[in-house]
Amino acid sequence: MAAASHATRLRERLHGGPPLVGTFVKLAALESIDLVRSLGFDLAVVDGEHSQLDEGAILALLRHGAALDLPTLVRTSSRDAGSLNRMLEAGAAGIQLSTLRARAERDAFVSATRYAPDGTRSVSLAHPAADYSGIPLAQYLEQSKQFPLLVGQIETATTLDPLGEVMSGLDAAFIGTTDLSVDLGRPGMLDDPRFTGRVAEIAAAASRADIALGAWVPSADALAKLGDAHFQYVLIGSDLQALRAGLGMVASAARKALS
Repeated sequence: MAAASHATRLRERLHGGPPLVGTFVKLAALESIDLVRSLGFDLAVVDGEHSQLDEGAILALLRHGAALDLPTLVRTSSRDAGSLNRMLEAGAAGIQLSTLRARAERDAFVSATRYAPDGTRSVSLAHPAADYSGIPLAQYLEQSKQFPLLVGQIETATTLDPLGEVMSGLDAAFIGTTDLSVDLGRPGMLDDPRFTGRVAEIAAAASRADIALGAWVPSADALAKLGDAHFQYVLIGSDLQALRAGLGMVASAARKALS
């Protein structure tokens, strides 16, 4: 079960060793996964929230990541148990749930990713992780106790329940820097005191809960703006952002050469 081993490996690395570096994948192209792996990124997060990817494309990218031995998570806003199950069955090493605000949301999220008696996830063997029924049910359930990595995305100025209660039981808290800055009335101002103060609150709560801390930034240079928070992993930009930047550089260089 590659997805389970990827989740276990990521969990171990998030609690020891140097910070991990990943990126978002927003394009429905297996080549994006190929490049993320060949360039040495530690993980990829398929973006099921802010992209044009439909479910079929998301599942294909997850399966390709698993086949290439690249730990691949998926970001989603879906609380639907069936949708989360299909992502896990396709080989997702973990799920990153966006806009997590409440303990009840956390409880439902955790339950949907665990088989009974630990949760309410529906069981099937008709998927790659179970070798399409090639693995006996009892063996599959035993292997599945290596739970997928669960990430709660914190991106609001306040939460309905205390941060520690919202994060408890997860593997990581991920700061959605763009939405957080907008919610604070400081769009894109990552070095604003209100923003860095909220980042510090989230970081402290993650530390108390003994879970990893992650964040998205548009570039490596932006990391210096986030204050003194210690991140166990970061996601830098996306494949689409890198493609735009690269094409822009090519166009600019060509015009300069022709002038």
